[in-house]
Amino acid sequence: MNNESRENNMIEMCNPIIVEFPLRGTWLAPNTPGTKIPSHGTNKLGTRYAYDFIQVDWERNGLPAYKVGFSHYLFLGVPLEEYYCWGQEVYAPCNGIVVQAKDGYKERSRTNIFSDTLNAYKNAHYFDPEKDDEQLVAGNYIIIKYDDGVYAALCHLQNSSIQVSIGQNVKKGELIGRVGHSGNSYAPHLHFQLMDGEDIKTANGLPCAFEQYEIYQENGWKTISNGIPTDKDKIRFQQ
Repeated sequence: MNNESRENNMIEMCNPIIVEFPLRGTWLAPNTPGTKIPSHGTNKLGTRYAYDFIQVDWERNGLPAYKVGFSHYLFLGVPLEEYYCWGQEVYAPCNGIVVQAKDGYKERSRTNIFSDTLNAYKNAHYFDPEKDDEQLVAGNYIIIKYDDGVYAALCHLQNSSIQVSIGQNVKKGELIGRVGHSGNSYAPHLHFQLMDGEDIKTANGLPCAFEQYEIYQENGWKTISNGIPTDKDKIRFQQ
C-alpha cells in the first residue's frame, strides 16, 4: 500500500463507531479496513469496512487455519472440525435489538479450494440482490440494531448455532452464536461489519473500531483502545 492510500484509509477511519470485539481468544484478521478499503474489494452488501476473523497456528509457516498439512488441504480438502476457529463462540458486540436472525443454511462438510473458489466467483459476478437470497453470501447470520442508522452484522455462522431471535434485546458480550462456514465462505471464519441499514443487500458499510483488545508486539501483549487491527496483528481479547 502506498502512502497516499494509507492516508486516505486513515481519513476514512478517523471517526469510527466503537464496539466490543465479538470473539474471545487469539485471532487474525486477513481482511480488515486497517489494511485496505474496501476491505473486501467491494462496497456491495455493506462490506466496505468489514472484518474477517480466523484462528491460525502461529508456529507453522504460512499461518494455516487448519490442523492438517497443506497438501491435504489442497488435494483432499479439510473437514470443518479440523479448523481452529470452527464452532468458536460469537458474542454480541453491542447492546441492541436483534432485527434479523437467519439460521438453517447448511454448511459444506469440508472445505475444497476449487469448489469454494468457484462458489465465490459465482457470487461475486452473478449474485442478484433483487432476486437472490442473501443467505447465498451471508450464510447463517445475525443483525443487531445498535442505534438509529447503525446495525451490526455477524455472518457465516455455524448451522443451528444461533442463540437469539428477532425482537430480542441483547447485551454486549452475550453469547449469540458460533463461528461457521455457511454461505460464501472459503473456510470457517467470522465476517463482521457495521451498516447503515438492516438489509444486507442495500446497506452501506460504516467504519468500526474495537474498544479494547491486545496485540502481540516485541515479545509481549500490548493493550489497544479504540483500535483497528491490521492483517499482520496477532489479536487477543479476553474478558
